Amino acid sequence: MAAGDGADGRVQAQYEAFPYPARDPADERKRLISGSPSHFDELNHYGFAGRWDFRRRLRALIAGGGTGDALIMLAQQLHDRGIAADLTYIDVSAASRAVAEARAAVRNLNGIRFLTGSLLEIGRLAPGPYDYIDCCGVLHHLAEPLEGLRALATELDPAGTMGLMLYGALGRTGVYPVQAALRALAGDSDDRTRIALARQLLADLPEGHWFKRNPYLGDHRLGDDAGLYDLLLHSRDRAYLVPEIEALAAAAGLRLVSFIEPARYDPATWLGNPALTVRARQLPWLQQCALAENLAGSIKSHVFYAVSAGRTADSIARPNGPEAIPVLRDGNGPALAAALKRGNGLTINFDGRQQRLAMPEGSAQLLALIDGSRRLGDLQRLLKLDWFALKARFDRVYALLNPLNLLLIRF
Repeated sequence: MAAGDGADGRVQAQYEAFPYPARDPADERKRLISGSPSHFDELNHYGFAGRWDFRRRLRALIAGGGTGDALIMLAQQLHDRGIAADLTYIDVSAASRAVAEARAAVRNLNGIRFLTGSLLEIGRLAPGPYDYIDCCGVLHHLAEPLEGLRALATELDPAGTMGLMLYGALGRTGVYPVQAALRALAGDSDDRTRIALARQLLADLPEGHWFKRNPYLGDHRLGDDAGLYDLLLHSRDRAYLVPEIEALAAAAGLRLVSFIEPARYDPATWLGNPALTVRARQLPWLQQCALAENLAGSIKSHVFYAVSAGRTADSIARPNGPEAIPVLRDGNGPALAAALKRGNGLTINFDGRQQRLAMPEGSAQLLALIDGSRRLGDLQRLLKLDWFALKARFDRVYALLNPLNLLLIRF
């Protein structure tokens, strides 16, 4: 988002005054913020069919990187896995960039190129090709989101992948009427006055207002000024439905390959009626995703991976053959196995809808052996099963945990 008059200038001024999300670089000594997109195991699974060669340098662009969550997570994970990388960060806000740089310094993450500027200018400031491009929570603040996505897609290697996040329309029900009300009330007031007015309005909204009735908005973003401003006082944002995201990606020459978590976009997650589920399963994949969004009504942000539309090879890893390496996201195998040993199921919570998954017999024993380096063939030998028995057991576990984004594959 280039500096200038009108909304572009106000957007830049907002992030100079309120770097977002609010982060204290000193916290990097205590924890690594992990999320989606741009978790390395995840992007390898969905973008490179699990076959990224760890001996290759990964060329990655973090476009509109804010205070650095995606950058720091990916840089640290690459370092921990011994993968060399050329990482480029760009953001329109110098204040946000300063926070990201300070966080990288605390972790001694070197070799990152930091730029201040608009992602619309990436072809001039830092041309690709890039193997991976992250653009999280940025395009929906541009005057022309398609122009921004095209600028990034132009710099993507033909065999590369992109991880993106856009606001979800249904989960943000209530946000835009409040934004409009605050524009009317605040006028040309300074930022501190606008924030004070926003807090006063939130306290005074009628109980029946959609914002107060939407339980998915009362999160951490309301606890600090940067989060409150970003949610309710932003000069420009829009939200998307699944079909609109599909159209946006196609217009930029991209093809969607997965939403995260996949189970959220599976109608069966939200349907209890078997006959309705059968009907839903007959729809093409993206129509199933759109149906799931309408059934859930709670998705406030869409995280997804995309590849060039002309790329014909499947970009998603498949657990086929003894050479496949199962990877439990964030190495949570022992904890997951211990939880299963205490019972025989796994409880998940999607926006207040709880489901208990009955895990197959032997799941705990299998998960305890997954360490991110053992292949399926190794698990077969350790469990003393023939290949078909091992594969049948693993496939049952994978069918439950992969849609939750807990179990991934690499080679």
